[in-house]
Amino acid sequence: MTDEFDRLSAALRASPAPDPVAKAEALRLAIENFDRLQESEAGVRPTARGSRWSGFRAGVTAMFNNLTSRPVLAATTSVAAICLGLVAVLPGLQTPPVVPVAPLSLPSDAPLEKQAQGDVGAVEQEADLSAPSPSGEPLTDDKDQIVATPIDNAPAVRPLMPPYTAPSGLPRLSVDEGGGAAVRRAEKAGESAMSGGTPRVSGGDPWSSIAAGVPSGQMAAPVEPAVPDIRIGPSTETFANTDANPLKVTAEQPVSTFSIDVDTASYSIVRSSLMAGMMPTPEAVRIEEMVNYFPYDYPAPEAGDAPFRPDVQVMQTPWNPGTQLVRIGVQGALPPIADRPPLNLVFLIDTSGSMQDANKLPLLKQGFRLMLGHLRPEDKVAIVAYAGSAGEVLAPTSASDREAILGALDRLEAGGSTGGEEGLQLAYSVADKMAQDGAVGRVILATDGDFNVGLSDPDALERSIADKRASGTYLSVLGFGRGNLDDATIQALAQAGNGTAAYIDTAQEARKVLVDQLTGTLFPIADDVKIQVEWNPAAVAEWRLIGYETRALNREDFSNDKVDAGEIGAGTAVTALYEVTPPGSPALRNDPLRYAKAAPATGDADELGFLRLRWKAPGAASSELIQTPILNGAADADDDTRFAAAIAGFGQFLTGSIYLGDWGWDQAIALAEGARGRDEFGYRAEAVTLMRLAQSLAAK
Repeated sequence: MTDEFDRLSAALRASPAPDPVAKAEALRLAIENFDRLQESEAGVRPTARGSRWSGFRAGVTAMFNNLTSRPVLAATTSVAAICLGLVAVLPGLQTPPVVPVAPLSLPSDAPLEKQAQGDVGAVEQEADLSAPSPSGEPLTDDKDQIVATPIDNAPAVRPLMPPYTAPSGLPRLSVDEGGGAAVRRAEKAGESAMSGGTPRVSGGDPWSSIAAGVPSGQMAAPVEPAVPDIRIGPSTETFANTDANPLKVTAEQPVSTFSIDVDTASYSIVRSSLMAGMMPTPEAVRIEEMVNYFPYDYPAPEAGDAPFRPDVQVMQTPWNPGTQLVRIGVQGALPPIADRPPLNLVFLIDTSGSMQDANKLPLLKQGFRLMLGHLRPEDKVAIVAYAGSAGEVLAPTSASDREAILGALDRLEAGGSTGGEEGLQLAYSVADKMAQDGAVGRVILATDGDFNVGLSDPDALERSIADKRASGTYLSVLGFGRGNLDDATIQALAQAGNGTAAYIDTAQEARKVLVDQLTGTLFPIADDVKIQVEWNPAAVAEWRLIGYETRALNREDFSNDKVDAGEIGAGTAVTALYEVTPPGSPALRNDPLRYAKAAPATGDADELGFLRLRWKAPGAASSELIQTPILNGAADADDDTRFAAAIAGFGQFLTGSIYLGDWGWDQAIALAEGARGRDEFGYRAEAVTLMRLAQSLAAK
């Protein structure tokens, strides 16, 4: 052993024994300083939810987050090196005696009021860490001990937008343990109870933000952002879908009838799955919503004509040279901003416990902030929130009062069960009070669809909303989050409420839906839009509609104005694709029947079919008819038609379609890449990237 090691050994043996009083005092000061500097004092919480460190799952999540961070990896490496040195140096050294340390304890008569005043450290200072109890015995009762547990800060979720800072004096809204949403408005200036200049929250209001256990008259401490809920268990997602449309023989079934669908939720869900490194479940794929996600440059209607104009183009099917692809496009008119009616919007926000993840309620708030900047002063906004029960957060307020609206949004917190049916009833009631001549009323429901209180059956919810539809108030549904996404409920609500459904997974998608497409999302130009195509047996032997399975209508529904259908918003484009097979084509899949003789084909072979559209003006009871022939002959398809075909192929790959033959991912990607055209917002470039990602995942 060298002289340096000898001196180290001697120094360690000569070190004085630790002073238990000094050690306890140092530990107390360390805990106090850590709490103060990290702002993690165990103060009074404004909700009855446990802290972000409580619970087995949250603890395990935080542990793994911290164990995989760069500082912890560096620290553990250093500790390993030090331990190796100590093994070599100290085997013969005498271990100093271990001095027991008295547990951190708090006398039973310590003033608990200090906590309500936000001075958590004051309670710690008054507790004598080494003093015995009045009986002379150390305090060992669990209820009298403060358990000092070292806490490593979990990595915070960085917001995509800076959070809005509410004006001072406004209480933070939350959700109580019983499931009731704490959704009361801040009391008017001069009317709120004040004590010593500190804002108080009235305890008589059932929507008070005071959590259980907070003393009356005291203001609860702010809540730190919750750790993202990482779901370990199986997914409980449900999707609205059915079997793919079958191939039909024109001589037997020449007519196709369906409601238009301008929803885009399925594409965003597919993107969310692929970006997470997973192929989407086939039930989550609705091909028409993938195709309609993108803007198309279809011819707009002339001034004075119908509010939308149909456009038809025929091309050879990319995946089958023996068939043709018929693209039907419908372009809605885009009125000048000055001619748009005022909006009466009711934000119906799900604040249940399932909405606490970073990609749910926090993302929802960011999206509504983006939207608010594009509303006009004549527009009005009200906010209703629901968890186990529902309440009005913000009375109807001019969109120009951003401070009041953003303040109400910022004070919402998640917790409790999901009583969506009661929230919908209250939202429609508020919308009825806001109704005025010439204005457009719309409820915008933001949820993950996980209704577990009240009506939770999609059919029952659909009937409930259908009863409200007569009031003229539209319903748009925005879905958030994954793991428990109830897409079936979201689709049922949107279709029954004469509205649209979208899924928001990023701030960019929130901007697309609520800003870039604000006019189409909020301003309807036609209701109950139905499409019917009659195929000509002389030119089409077989046909199939690609997508729109959940929008199918009976043939007789087309002329029945009592049958509900989809709406078209201002400036919105709708696309439908048919694959048709001409007589005598080698691509025919159905053999002729033995006993039933096919009727001789009649009609002009120059026409593939005949297109009819029915629509109602918003609020009208009777429909109007538009009709045009579908001419035979494939033309040079434009970028819009070819890109729509590529996305339809993309969707069919995801659902395992039997109609694609030997056509593969490379051909689909090449078709989409070559048809990007004028991609102003980069949506088509993103789609090509997703197709490449899906190709890689499918090859595993």
